Formats: sequence, structure tokens, C-alpha cells
Amino acid sequence: MKFIDEAVIDVHAGDGGNGCVSFRREKFIPMGGPDGGDGGDGGSVYLEADSSINTLVDFRHARKFVARRGEAGMGRNRTGHSGEDLVVKVPVGTVVHVDETGELLGDLVRDGQRMLVAQGGFHGLGNARFKSSTNRAPRQSKPGTPGEKYRLRLELKLLADVGLLGMPNAGKSTLISKVSSARPKVADYPFTTLHPNLGVVSVSGHRSFVMADVPGLIRGAADGAGLGIQFLKHLSRTRLLLHLVDMGPLGDTPEDVVAIAGELEAFSTELAARERWLVLNKMDLVPEAERAQRREAITGALHWQGPVFEISALDGSGTGELVQAVMSYVEQTREGDTRPEEDCS
Repeated sequence: MKFIDEAVIDVHAGDGGNGCVSFRREKFIPMGGPDGGDGGDGGSVYLEADSSINTLVDFRHARKFVARRGEAGMGRNRTGHSGEDLVVKVPVGTVVHVDETGELLGDLVRDGQRMLVAQGGFHGLGNARFKSSTNRAPRQSKPGTPGEKYRLRLELKLLADVGLLGMPNAGKSTLISKVSSARPKVADYPFTTLHPNLGVVSVSGHRSFVMADVPGLIRGAADGAGLGIQFLKHLSRTRLLLHLVDMGPLGDTPEDVVAIAGELEAFSTELAARERWLVLNKMDLVPEAERAQRREAITGALHWQGPVFEISALDGSGTGELVQAVMSYVEQTREGDTRPEEDCS
């Protein structure tokens, strides 16, 4: 399935039904009087988060959603049926904006959470409503009000505890496939990841966390180069970032690592300030005698003070220690509930 994380849709709530002008006419009952009923309310449009949906791809073709209008009132004081509400299912993590103004309407972060995005029109009034001591035969009614209509911009931000970032071919896809059941495309050339991947990392018992892998960044990403910058927003909800560095002979240089940190800062200062750990990958390709020197070169270039892990995602060495440390950190932050719920960068 093609991954789509942005979509524009039109929503139109149903109009309210018009009121009815009618007079009671029955044999042997003179001067029956007005008996026109009210119209029905128009249906409203709701968006509802559904955990079984993980992309906005369905909105590439279905872009217009119209709720039913209310029926008109009828004689004998009969009220028209109200229009049925329309519920549109979207992925959990969908942010909703009014496209014309950019106004934020809300953020659907829980399965089953529902948001009203277009209010149905109010019902019209029948002529029976206008009867009075001075107006015994009113011929006036009131039409229903129109339903609201908007053009909405939907933006999907994946819900993950941990996000992976780094240069293309740093081993992010290999790592997520090693520690979770996710099976992203893995190959020995750059840009094998073309869309975000999610994987659930089970540690023990009911202890688990969700990891997200986004396409790799390159120099100039903040100016539109490459693919990764388009998907960095998916890391805005994470509690922790793992910065993977390719330590292979033809891998990342200290300058590359500094450049990635710079692109992160250029994209979002809030995201750049997020807790970030350094993960030196492909250490199996580095001779033991050179490992300390290579590590010092990377951490020195970044003036790094945070945690550093040495792993090989390919053979799994070091990943167990990394996963345990991540699990402990995630559990601590869950207790404090420090996960950011919105970053509109």
C-alpha cells in the first residue's frame, strides 16, 4: 500500500429541512388552523480515529464527504426526519486544519476519538409555530439553515515512542527489522526507505515500545533536498530519538553527523531539543584497534555529552543492551507523561 501522510478533503454538513405551511382541513371541523410541522436537523460530519487505518491513501480519490440534509416538515404537525450524521474514519495521529486559514481544529491521538468538523444546519419552523391570538392563520414558515462546509487539510503524524534518524544507508531499516517484527526494504544502496515504517519492539512480558524509521536525511534536507525532511514531522511525537551513524569504512564522517544535527535544528528547534542518543552502527566492520579512535572522532565533533551505544544491527550485537536502555527510558517518560502531543512545525 502506498503511504500517504497528507490529504485535502471537502466536508459539507447537511442543510436543515424547511418548515411546512399547512392548514388542518377535516370534515365537520371548521377553522382547523395551521398544522405545518418543523423540518429536521441536517446531519453533521465527524472525523473518527481508527487504529486499523495507518495511511491517508483512501483520500486520494474520495475527497468529498456530504452528510444528509434534514427532511422538510409536513402537515398534521409532522416533523421531518433529521439527516444522518456522517462519520469519516482516519488514522490515529491525524492532525486537522482548515485549509484556507490554516486554523488547527484538533488532533486525533486516541483510537475511537471523534471530532466534529462540520455542524449540520438547524431545522426550519412550520407555520404552526407562528400561530397567536392575533395571527390565527399564519402563512409564514422558516427555512432550515445551511450546514457548514469546509476544505480540510489532514496531516498524519505517526505515534511512536522512539524515532530513528540518520544518513541514508545508516542501517535504520536493518535495526528496526532486527528488534521488531517490521519488515522494511533493506538493501546495500541509499534511499531504500521511501516512506516511514513502524515496528513494535517487545522486551519482556507486556513491556514494549513503538519504533519509527523515516527516510534518511542528506545535506540540504531543510531546503528540500532528499526525502527524509518530508517525514521528520513523524518524529515530533516521539519521546526519544536514536541518531544512527554508519561506522563502516565508507560510512559517515564526523562532518556528516554534524550536518544531520544541523538539518534537524533547521527543521524544528523543538525536535532538535528532544532527548537524542548516539548509536554507532556497523561496528563489526571496524577493527577493534580503531574503535576507540573512531568513536572519539564522532563524539568530539558533536561535543557529545549524552548516551552512546555501539551496535551491529546486522548481527544483532549490542542491540539487546540498546533495547533495554530504551525500554527503561520510555517507561520513565510514560510515568511522567512527557510525550509531546503536538508540534505544528
